[in-house]
Amino acid sequence: MNEESIGKAAGTVWKFLRENGAQGVSLSALKKVQGLKADDVMTAIGWLAREGKLRFNNSPNKVTVALVESEREAVGQS
Repeated sequence: MNEESIGKAAGTVWKFLRENGAQGVSLSALKKVQGLKADDVMTAIGWLAREGKLRFNNSPNKVTVALVESEREAVGQS
């Protein structure tokens, strides 16, 4: 794994959230993103979180992830 592969994985996760995650996607669902290993997804989430592109909702039984409002607005999902 290197910065390029992490960046590509982050792009894939970002696109998945753009298309499917307006209300949030569970971590378990994200780990099943087509073409990525679970470790790649988790690394991509860290990358995107560090860039301030994700919001997390922690409930007692699960964590969901979604794009922050500014990211959703950039693609018309507000």
